Amino acid sequence: MSAILSADDLNDFISPGVACIKPVETLPKQAPEEINALTTEDKIHRENSLPAQISLTDCLACSGCVTSAEAVLVSLQSHSEVLYALDSQPSIDLSYLANNHGAQGQDGKLFVASVSPQVRASLAATYGVSETRAGWMIDQLLGGPEGLASGGKHGNGFTWIVDTNAMREASLVLGAEEVAESMSQDTQSTPSDDGASITTPKKPILSSACPGWICYAEKTHPHVLPHLSRLKSPQALTGTLLKTVLSQRLNIRPDQIWHVSIMPCFDKKLEASREELTDIYWRPSSPNSPTQAVRDVDCVITARELIMLADTRGIGFPNLPRRPLSSQIPFPDSTISAFFSPKKHRSQVPEAGTSGGYLHHILQAQLFLHPDSTLTSTRGRNADVVEYKITSSTSPTPIFKAARYYGFRNIQNLVRKLKPVKKSRLPGGRGQASKAGGGMDFTYVEVMACPGGCTNGGGQIKVDDVTLKPETAMSQKEWLNRVDEAYYSMSESEGEDEEGDSKMADDPPDNEAGDLVNGISQSYVKGILNHWASSTGIDLQKLVTTSYRKVESDVGKVGGAENERVVELAGKIGGGW
Repeated sequence: MSAILSADDLNDFISPGVACIKPVETLPKQAPEEINALTTEDKIHRENSLPAQISLTDCLACSGCVTSAEAVLVSLQSHSEVLYALDSQPSIDLSYLANNHGAQGQDGKLFVASVSPQVRASLAATYGVSETRAGWMIDQLLGGPEGLASGGKHGNGFTWIVDTNAMREASLVLGAEEVAESMSQDTQSTPSDDGASITTPKKPILSSACPGWICYAEKTHPHVLPHLSRLKSPQALTGTLLKTVLSQRLNIRPDQIWHVSIMPCFDKKLEASREELTDIYWRPSSPNSPTQAVRDVDCVITARELIMLADTRGIGFPNLPRRPLSSQIPFPDSTISAFFSPKKHRSQVPEAGTSGGYLHHILQAQLFLHPDSTLTSTRGRNADVVEYKITSSTSPTPIFKAARYYGFRNIQNLVRKLKPVKKSRLPGGRGQASKAGGGMDFTYVEVMACPGGCTNGGGQIKVDDVTLKPETAMSQKEWLNRVDEAYYSMSESEGEDEEGDSKMADDPPDNEAGDLVNGISQSYVKGILNHWASSTGIDLQKLVTTSYRKVESDVGKVGGAENERVVELAGKIGGGW
C-alpha cells in the first residue's frame, strides 16, 4: 500500500489491499494501459497529486479488500434500506396467520430485529443512561408506538426485538465443546487450503466471530483457514434461529421474514452477505424449494446508523421512552421465548473482555474440568496480546494454553507464527517438515480485528460525535472506558430488574444439574439447542456451523473487477455507510 494512504479511521476494517487502486484515481488521464497499472509511491510524488483519501465508495471499486459482489451487497445495507423495507409492503397480519394456519396468499413481511450488547453500551454512554435503559429506548424505536411505527407508508414496526446475548451464550457452550473435542483427537485429517472439508478445526483453534478477521484470513492467509472455529457468530446464529423457527411455527416462507441486526462494526455487513449464511445451507431439500437463497440476516446497521434511522424518520432518539414496551406479541415458541428473556443472561466481567468472552468461557470450562488447577496470565508486547496458562499442582506441564490477539498489528504476528515451515529445497538443506500451527502451542486463540475489542467497533458512536461541555471533554480512550463501563454494568441499577421484567414467556427452570460454567447452565443451553433442531427437523450441525473458503483477488487480472460499474452503483446509493 502506498505510504500516502491511511486507514486510521477504519479501525474495524482489517487492511486496504496491497493492490489498492485509490492512488490511480488521483492521476491525470494517461494511456489506457497506464490507468489500470498499479501505481507506485514514486510515480505519485512525481505527479505532485494531492494526498488520497479513502472512502467506502473508493473501496467498492476494488476487490483487493472487498470483492465487487460483496461491495454491492454491503453498500445496500444502511438505515435507508431499513426504511425502504418497512415502507415497501405491509406487515403480515399475525391474527390472519393464526386463523388461516399460514400466510399462503397473503402479501407482506414479518419484521424482526436483533441487538448486540455493545450497541446498547455505546448508546448508554452517549445518553448517560444504563445499558438496560438504552436497550428499552432501542425497543421503543423499533417496535413502540412512538417509534418507526408512528410514520411511514404502512406504519410498520418490528414485531420482535431480541437480544443477541442469548445466542452468544449458545456459541460459548458450543465453543467449549469444540475445543474439548479437538483436544481429545490424537490425529486430524488434512484439509484443503479452503478449510471447508473439516468439521473439527486444527489446533490452535482461532475464534471466528469477527468478520473483519475472517475476511482478512480468507483473502490473504488461507493457511489459517483449517484453524478457524466452525461455529457461527451470535449474529448469524440469531438470524438462523429466527428464520427457521418463525417460518416453521407461523407456516410462512423464510423470504417473508425480514431481519435487521444492529451491530458495533461495519464488517458485520460483510458477514451477513456471505453465501454460507443463507437458507440453502439448512433448509430441507424439496422439489418446490426456491432457487434464490434467502439470507439469515437481511440487513445490518450500526449504532451510528441507528441514530440516523431515527433522525430520518423525524424521531428524537433521546426523547424516546426509557421503559420496556407496554405490550409485545408472545414469541410463537415458548421455549425459545424463555431463552430470549434478557433476565436469564448475565453480564460480562472485565476479565472476559468486550467481544463476547469466548476465551474467558473456554478457560472457565477447563478450570471446571480440573478443579485443582490455577490460571495465570502474561501480558504480551501490548495490552491487546495476553497469554493464559492453566496448570496443576501435581504436574509442571500446563494443562491448557491459550491467548488473546486483538488489533491488526497483533494479528499479523499471529498469522506469521501459524505459517507452516517449509522444507529447504537446497541440496543438503536441513529444513523442517511442514508443521500445522507453526510451532505455537496454544489450544485456543481469541482473535478480534478491533484494538480493545468490539466496543471499539467502527460503527460505534465516537467521542467526536457527542456534544460535551468543555469541562467534561475527554479523549477517545476515555470515551471507550466509559462505553466499556456501560457494557460491564449490564442490568445493574436502581430497581431496573423489577421495572424491566418484561419477559416474553415463563422463565426456564432453575439449574439443578450442577453444571454452571461461567454462570451458564450447560445442560439448559444444550436442551435449547436440541429443542431448536428437533422442532424444525433440521440437523443441529447445519444450524450452528459454517465453512470458509480461499478467496483470490481479481485486481489487475483481465476480466477482473468492473471498477467503473461498481463505483457508479455505489454513488447511486450514497456509498452505503
